[in-house]
Amino acid sequence: MKNLGIFDVIGPVMIGPSSSHTAGAARIALVARRIAGIGYNHVNFFLHGSFAATYKGHGTDKALIGGILGFEPSDERIKNSILHAKKAGITYNFIPIELEDVHSNTVKIEFNYPDGSCFYVIGSSIGGANIEITNINGTSVTFTGENPTLLFRYKEQKGMIAYISNALYAKGHNIHLMLTIKEDDEVLLVVELNESLDSDLFEAIKNGKSFLFSKYIYVPISKIGKSND
Repeated sequence: MKNLGIFDVIGPVMIGPSSSHTAGAARIALVARRIAGIGYNHVNFFLHGSFAATYKGHGTDKALIGGILGFEPSDERIKNSILHAKKAGITYNFIPIELEDVHSNTVKIEFNYPDGSCFYVIGSSIGGANIEITNINGTSVTFTGENPTLLFRYKEQKGMIAYISNALYAKGHNIHLMLTIKEDDEVLLVVELNESLDSDLFEAIKNGKSFLFSKYIYVPISKIGKSND
């Protein structure tokens, strides 16, 4: 029999009526924000399946906006996230879309920047505030954000995995999962850890090699309180 944790029994601390449509949506958007980086002034939310059908009635719109503003699922500001977005000068659209081979509660979040560039993340809310990130700017991935996760993109070269693994091992970190995704001459490396990473170690790792992209993501279900980012 599966061992049940507290959040399997009573659910996560959250704002809104539905863990899938509010807490899950907020977590997807918050993880997407941390992957994409800040500085965007417009966001397109492409909603698939039940997200598209019920996003206003279930508060998914407010949850998604709150997430891209950096609010945790338990943050009271989510109730007024539309007003907070206006104050922050961030505009947005909600657009129904049909995506292939994805969960019914799926959203593609496209961040648009003043220089004309854009960046997107696709994620699904799979129940109980659990999520899966399935695509980062065109690259298929699978991670949940529940474990501390490192993302590195780099030109294919020998020694990169060993460099990252040795740096983590030297500071006593255990790797929970490691996934490499190769596209042409580039590699996306996903590294999930068993415990949170010190920001100084992350900075040392990313500054030690020439990465095209490097991010540290950690948005656990159990985390409550207002976000500082």
